[in-house]
Amino acid sequence: MADHNDRTQIPGQRQESPAANFPQSPAAKPTNASTSWRADLREWWDAAWSQGGVLHGRWEDLRQAHELGWHEMANWIKTAVALAGFAVVVLLLDGAATVLADALHRLLTAAPRVQIGTDTSTGVVAVVDQPVRDYIAQHSAGLAVSGSTLYTLWQAAGLTGLIFGFLRSTAARLLWLAWGASSAAMIWSASPEPGRTLATGIAVAVWLLASAFALRGLQLRRAVVVHVAPRIRNEIRPQIHVPADRPADDTPDNVHQLQR
Repeated sequence: MADHNDRTQIPGQRQESPAANFPQSPAAKPTNASTSWRADLREWWDAAWSQGGVLHGRWEDLRQAHELGWHEMANWIKTAVALAGFAVVVLLLDGAATVLADALHRLLTAAPRVQIGTDTSTGVVAVVDQPVRDYIAQHSAGLAVSGSTLYTLWQAAGLTGLIFGFLRSTAARLLWLAWGASSAAMIWSASPEPGRTLATGIAVAVWLLASAFALRGLQLRRAVVVHVAPRIRNEIRPQIHVPADRPADDTPDNVHQLQR
């Protein structure tokens, strides 16, 4: 016999599933990863350009940089400008170094072919010039630069020291001194034994004569500056009288009778 209290047998009543009483897990909900990523990016973009945002602050720094000037602009702008300028300078120096090296190579290879080791000069010039040529010809063998190029550089160094030394350039005067000493050493080494002393003496005399122009205005005496302390003179003026004690009466000190 059926139980009247059993409600499962009532027709028309819907049975509820036990699983319907529990909430669904987050993994069960349908999500779209692409839509969520775009929404997050859009939210960050709006926040960055809002008042006080990161991109808004950087834009304000750029907008006010022209009005504030170099000293008052933002530090990150100074850093960016400095790095960009440094990169441009490095590129320019790289290109300039290549151009200068190529020009120097062409200049050295285009140097006139001087007859090293042969007597082409005459007179007193040959006494100074020929030993230098002989010395360069003897010691330039095996070098990557020809003897004629070295002789041309030797002449250019002396001319540079003479001209710019006349214009009172310290570096040029040092070059002139080194050029004269090296020239005297080469002449002493390459001159014949009987006339070695005479040739070196003539070379030094000519170099000293040219030094009057290259070293003009040079003083070897050191200037001495003497600081003299000013003398303090004590002046005694008898017309000024300072009384030691004030008189007993009430007459002021600055009231005096007119004396004839």
